[in-house]
Amino acid sequence: MTSRAEQTTVAIGTARVGSRTKDLISRLAVGDIAVIDHVDLDRVAAEGLVAAAPSAVVNAAPSISGRYPNVGPLLLAAARIPLVDGVGPEVMQAIHDGEELMVSGSVVSTPTWTGSGTLQTMETLEADIERAKASLGDELEKFAANTLEYIRAERHLLLDQTGVPDVGIDFKGRHVLIVVRGRDYREDLAALRQAGYLSQVRPVLVGVDGGADALLELGHKPDLIIGDMDSVSERSLRSGAALVVHAYPGGKAPGAERLEALGLAHQRFEALGTSEDIAMLLADAGGCELIVAVGTHSSMVEFLDKGRAGMASTFLVRMKVGPILVDAKGVSRLYATRVRKRDLVLLVASALFVLLVVILTSQPARLFLENLWLPIELLVR
Repeated sequence: MTSRAEQTTVAIGTARVGSRTKDLISRLAVGDIAVIDHVDLDRVAAEGLVAAAPSAVVNAAPSISGRYPNVGPLLLAAARIPLVDGVGPEVMQAIHDGEELMVSGSVVSTPTWTGSGTLQTMETLEADIERAKASLGDELEKFAANTLEYIRAERHLLLDQTGVPDVGIDFKGRHVLIVVRGRDYREDLAALRQAGYLSQVRPVLVGVDGGADALLELGHKPDLIIGDMDSVSERSLRSGAALVVHAYPGGKAPGAERLEALGLAHQRFEALGTSEDIAMLLADAGGCELIVAVGTHSSMVEFLDKGRAGMASTFLVRMKVGPILVDAKGVSRLYATRVRKRDLVLLVASALFVLLVVILTSQPARLFLENLWLPIELLVR
């Protein structure tokens, strides 16, 4: 039996089709319908979709596969953006970018094609997440095994600093702010600016891929951009920052092709870890005093969101730089500038006391007050 919700027309709009959600987001206009192929829709991608405000999202794959409890789809539901799941891989070829698309309940159709999936609601998504929690133990066991396996291959990260490029930036004795487009990165950056940390300390600003765009949006030019260069804007790449492409072991660096096409000078850093890991290694090798992390990934769920089977590199790098690594949330609290009422009262009282001392010890001040008081005394009489 078809439910009433499934009979209701949800959205009609221009289809925007893309197999890489983060690339598609930049092409979405308000009211478009996003057609994606994204198993286990992660939080950052979901936040990007919400910010773009499409009228609906059609996913060829299940947004929650059941491997782990990913919360990305819940953000769409909370924003009242309809999500039709599991339409099937054929939807990516059947729907053409730019054509009119209608989503009616669980049915997705163009003038020449019709398909269907599952219309998700907050209730159905919460039920999927509860089921996913039941399998989290098995996923954790596999994740831990993969982490140990990769630690054997990546242990040189702790012992070997060869191959770290000289990027022409003086890190010695300075704070380094590393910005990754991860969880709460916008809020953490705003808190650092409001607290005065950015203006007072003036740290070296490092953007990891799209983290460079976050810095520019806040009005700060990055000193260094490091990563695969697949999710950073050309505006950021041309901002004057030093550019370091994260290369795979063996030297392959797909991101270098984009920079070469743009005619931008760059260096390569060959390493097994994530781009945020090698950004920390680079800052540490340069002798920085403190690394402040914004939006970095440090939990199993965050790594599963990124599609990684283990977190060996992050584990090893955190061990290496741990003494100088702090989270941005802690720094913003440390630099919070709050004026307490007691301090304000003391300030006013001190000013009044100084004024009183000046009056009592200054002959011109006493004469001025006497002349001011004389007319008042005559009026009273």
